[in-house]
Amino acid sequence: MSARVAHRLGPLAVVLVLLGAWELYARSGRVDPFVLPAPSAVASALWHDRGLLASNLAVTAEEVGLGILVALAAGFGLAVALHFSSLLRRGVYPLLVASQAVPIVIVAPLLVVWFGFGMLPKLAIIALVCFFPIVVTTLDALRAVDPDQRKLLATLDARRWQTFRWAEAPAALPAALSGAKIAVAVAVIGAVFAEYAGSSEGLGHLMLQSIPQLETARSYAAVVVLAVFAVLLFALLALAERALVPWVADRTQGARRP
Repeated sequence: MSARVAHRLGPLAVVLVLLGAWELYARSGRVDPFVLPAPSAVASALWHDRGLLASNLAVTAEEVGLGILVALAAGFGLAVALHFSSLLRRGVYPLLVASQAVPIVIVAPLLVVWFGFGMLPKLAIIALVCFFPIVVTTLDALRAVDPDQRKLLATLDARRWQTFRWAEAPAALPAALSGAKIAVAVAVIGAVFAEYAGSSEGLGHLMLQSIPQLETARSYAAVVVLAVFAVLLFALLALAERALVPWVADRTQGARRP
């Protein structure tokens, strides 16, 4: 019991130490509060601006949720297409890798020009940020299926799509969800970039407005809300993984047992 309590309180203690150090540094006078507000000021902004933060979070949450769904569908579909066609894989995969070197701040204004200031360019930006880890993890899982399973299905006269249905797709689904969990960490960043490029609401838009208004604490409060939202979304994906691929969770728990 004491080990379990220590395991849970350890991360909390680290966070408290970091917040304490931040508070002392911010109050030492070495940095302007408009540049780095103290955690107490951020907490005050979280409370006093809770209505404003909540309304803008609803907008950003919708963008991130839909963007991840689009990225998951597009990433899984593209990974399957690359897996089935070696010619397509040789031609497209290097372009996918090269696309990650293109700064999203260059692409975002162009998407706004093409699609306007609605939801579509924001979904496109978030999907562009998120889909690459989904493609890579899914494609690696498809290619790493046990060869003996393929041989067994071949001896049973299984067709190519049947091999995919019964052997490759079940192996790729956990990898796709793992890629989605990785993508969650950057999805909120993509949403902020999308709202910076052109938006009248959302937490990214709120941060963009707060800094020129010298409401730096409010901007930091929006970052805290985004971080908490990303953690919650990661937890939801972990629950979805347990529901959709329970054999992976059972195998992981079995490996953790002494």
